[in-house]
Amino acid sequence: MRLVNRTLEELRPGDVSELRRLVTADDLYVFAAASGNYNPMHLTDSDLDGDGHPERVAPGMFVASLISAVLGTQLPGAGTLYRRQVLDFHARAHAGEELVCRVEVQEKKSDGCVLLSTTVTRAGDGALILSGEAEVLAPSRKFDRDDIEVPGLIVQRHRHFEALLERAKPLPALPTAVVCPDEANSLGGALLAAKEGIIAPVLIGSAEAISRAAAEMGADLAGTQVVDVAGDAAAAAIACQMVHEGRVAAVMKGHLHTDDLLKPMLDKTAGLRDGRRFTHVFVMDVPGQPEPIFVTDAAINIAPDLATKVDICQNAIDLALSLGMDPRVGVLSAVETVNPAIQSSIDAALLSKMADRGQIRGGQVEGPLAMDNAIDMGAARTKGLRGGVAGRANILVVPGLDAGNMLAKQLSFMSHAEGAGLVLGARVPVILNSRSDSPMSRLASCAVAAIHHAAKGGKS
Repeated sequence: MRLVNRTLEELRPGDVSELRRLVTADDLYVFAAASGNYNPMHLTDSDLDGDGHPERVAPGMFVASLISAVLGTQLPGAGTLYRRQVLDFHARAHAGEELVCRVEVQEKKSDGCVLLSTTVTRAGDGALILSGEAEVLAPSRKFDRDDIEVPGLIVQRHRHFEALLERAKPLPALPTAVVCPDEANSLGGALLAAKEGIIAPVLIGSAEAISRAAAEMGADLAGTQVVDVAGDAAAAAIACQMVHEGRVAAVMKGHLHTDDLLKPMLDKTAGLRDGRRFTHVFVMDVPGQPEPIFVTDAAINIAPDLATKVDICQNAIDLALSLGMDPRVGVLSAVETVNPAIQSSIDAALLSKMADRGQIRGGQVEGPLAMDNAIDMGAARTKGLRGGVAGRANILVVPGLDAGNMLAKQLSFMSHAEGAGLVLGARVPVILNSRSDSPMSRLASCAVAAIHHAAKGGKS
């Protein structure tokens, strides 16, 4: 960014400068965090007047801060210090509106102060939002630099999951077998999703343990079906049976080991096999990314061979299509060129060619790609990579479970992402949560399952 100021000597009455600024939802959160003003009227999800629409009102001092931006960067510019500011508010600005801040020099005083008129209007209709005047000490020394940098900010807000929840809520509640929800996290996640109308849970497991967990949470199980079954394996088998009977259209992991949940599902007779291998997808809402990022497979297939990776790709593509995404699969390796000594690079190249020949359908598949040039366009261009996936991948197929698990946890704990977990390849979506998952992750997992189920025509 280049900053050039106007010194006191250069200023003349009538000098004008303007700044245009689109007010975003993230602006409201940043201002709340910086100022400590948590008035719900200034946040995007609050409806204080009960009209069904969030107020999304931009704080008055946020609007006034646009004046400070013009004074400090344009007119007079760098070196300007405030003496006085008068503010009169005439209307309210909201997230999604573009504002125009205008500053005009009115008078140069003998003590080095400058008086300026200040206004903020709405770009669309010209409505006056704010008027007033500023008195500042103008800079006496010239400033002209083009190396001004300010660290960027990423708002830890999960707008992609919020959008998924909004899409899932109008759908019929998804009948879901919740297996062994006998502690607070697993039971709480199911009841929270039920409260939001996303699932209709059937709790399978020890009725005594489930009731005890509910009592510890202060939760009411009235109206919620509980199937009393002793043992994790038996509970998981009952869930499979209920799928076959058409009583549920999804399965959700409770407080049991993943292997115990999946084992009866893999049974050739009574299980839930549907022609493909079971694969796991993390749908990650990473702050700052323009859309969700899939990481697969990070929970089931430890060292997948080529045939398994085909199913990993296809299952993830099908899920992305269900969510309304344009699937762009980046098959990861340590390098972006084929190296005979690195099996993952060979598999990646084969998967890419198989997609070209129609053996993987519904999305673009490219590989091998290293992590940087899979998701960063600058890195992709530096390496001379072309095509529709490099730098824009939204599905990351990892070499094996260890790499996938590390990547997903790195996104969660270092990049502040939330992750929804789903097992695909079964007759119904299997919601896979961990004990460390947040309420948002649990809700999003249920939302993804509900949307995917609806996109398949509601069939199990």
